[in-house]
Amino acid sequence: MTVSETRIRFFVTDAHPCSYLEDQQASTLFIDPDHKVNAEIYSQLSRNGFRRSGSHIYRPHCGVCEACIPIRTIVNTFSPNRRMRRIEKRNRDIDVNFCAVINRDEHYAVYEQYINQRHLNGDMFPASREQFDSFLSSEWGVTYFIEYRLNGELIGASVTDVMDDGLSAIYTYFQPSCEKRSLGVFAILTQLKLCAERELPYLYLGYWIKACQKMAYKIEYRPCQVRVNERWVTLT
Repeated sequence: MTVSETRIRFFVTDAHPCSYLEDQQASTLFIDPDHKVNAEIYSQLSRNGFRRSGSHIYRPHCGVCEACIPIRTIVNTFSPNRRMRRIEKRNRDIDVNFCAVINRDEHYAVYEQYINQRHLNGDMFPASREQFDSFLSSEWGVTYFIEYRLNGELIGASVTDVMDDGLSAIYTYFQPSCEKRSLGVFAILTQLKLCAERELPYLYLGYWIKACQKMAYKIEYRPCQVRVNERWVTLT
């Protein structure tokens, strides 16, 4: 079954201020929220440049602007650079757990700190429990959490989706006091290792935006592929 064979209806939002580029207007293409999605359809949509936020699957649809470029790292040829190796070494004392069920109160406490202290100007501020539950979870049986614990204490977590050709790095949050550990980088490296263990070829990183500092880092995880003109192009 292909995406086209499922007869999904798509909708486009009205123009609204872009969350990433100043003075830009954005528009979003998203699938019918009432359409029944499963792991196969979700994987196919991801290969076509779509992304998940909660139960909504979307991709940018901004007319002349094409700054948001889907990106995925090629797992079997990826090699961490010197900075990444230092971060791995720095975090050797962290216990990593891959789990489907979490203590949501424990996790929300870390998430709330992360949003309210590090993203004061972001779309997700202020944090709320409803936001936490709706943004990070899906109903298709593909979503897992990777916990990062230090001496048993939860200091961070990644939300990751398991697809048929890779993992999709949805979001990472951590205690702001652990900023010097570079847990965002550590989280990506951890998910790349999980892909390798599961023999999954790609780690999907969402959208690379060259002109946006908080989205430009994704190009560092090479070799990678970017989706341009409806095809994946390899960058080494």
